[in-house]
Amino acid sequence: MDQNKGILLESGTNELEIVEFSVGKNKFGINVIKVKEIINPAPIIPIPHAHQNVEGIIELRGEVLPVVNVEKALALPASKSPEMDKFIVTEFNKQKIVFHVHNVTQIHRISWNQIEKPSDMYQGSNSPIIGVIKLHGEMILLLDFEKIVTEINPESGINIQRVQKLGKRERSDKKLIVAEDSPLLRNLLHDTLSEAGFDQVEFFENGQDAFRYLESLTAEGKKIEDEIQLVITDIEMPQMDGHHLTRRIKEDSKLSKLPVIIFSSLITDDLRHKGQMVGADAQVSKPEIAELVLLIDKHAL
Repeated sequence: MDQNKGILLESGTNELEIVEFSVGKNKFGINVIKVKEIINPAPIIPIPHAHQNVEGIIELRGEVLPVVNVEKALALPASKSPEMDKFIVTEFNKQKIVFHVHNVTQIHRISWNQIEKPSDMYQGSNSPIIGVIKLHGEMILLLDFEKIVTEINPESGINIQRVQKLGKRERSDKKLIVAEDSPLLRNLLHDTLSEAGFDQVEFFENGQDAFRYLESLTAEGKKIEDEIQLVITDIEMPQMDGHHLTRRIKEDSKLSKLPVIIFSSLITDDLRHKGQMVGADAQVSKPEIAELVLLIDKHAL
């Protein structure tokens, strides 16, 4: 294995690899961790009354997988040479989904701090763009695949009913910090955590902003456990990812006692060791919000 690959096997380096693909003239990126394989188009069986962005299903080595048409999901023009299109087979949020794109070009290794947060001027809460990467004079847009899937199947997202099934809960005075870059998920987490009794929740759009806030508290001479009782972080975020945030917290003598829960679509048996290596106290796969609430109960200071 080459040296570059070795760096990526470490956790908390704030680096990632992205697969660059295109739809029409636009270049997009997806985290390599989500990609199982890239294949040529297979015969698709249409499903009556399926969502407009779902082309149908394919069989891949005995598994039946849904195919999402990315050009439709993004309202972009149709492929000019469909026979050259590609299928990106993905796994996240504990499910496998195939994304139909026009072309897959290359893999780039970059740092999360090379990824700019989209401006509110063009992002808005409905935008599927979670980051902009400037690379070799071009711009690659990082897509929010969870949002694309949740729009097709809202049940696959964070669901307040799952918290309600926990029964009546006492209001908590615990103060929580959440680092999550998706506006949609910040809103959902606000509502579900409030339903679970947690009203004192401070949200940050990325790990860097959250870490600066924590540092500012200890710089004022405050004991961190008096100010914040738990941190929840996503993994994929511009500027600083959740693994790097967790490592920075656990390596800081004034912050290290803070419990950190990683709440991400990337929590799988294969990737759980990455969170363990940086010292996470617990890890939960989206959208298991009820499990997250029980872990907050268990770990909060």
